[in-house]
Amino acid sequence: MGTEDKMRNVADKAKGKVKEATGRATGDRTIEAKGRAEQAKSDAKQAMEKIKDAGKH
Repeated sequence: MGTEDKMRNVADKAKGKVKEATGRATGDRTIEAKGRAEQAKSDAKQAMEKIKDAGKH
């Protein structure tokens, strides 16, 4: 996995965690769900990058 992609995925996951925590703190289930979705999207991207890297070796 490229370093840039890895950093981007980590940043996206962190943003998702912040959104989820904000939604939970304010009682806004929509923001909380969006945060969880962003985290899941970041995890999926990271998994795809790992699969691509495994195919290269």
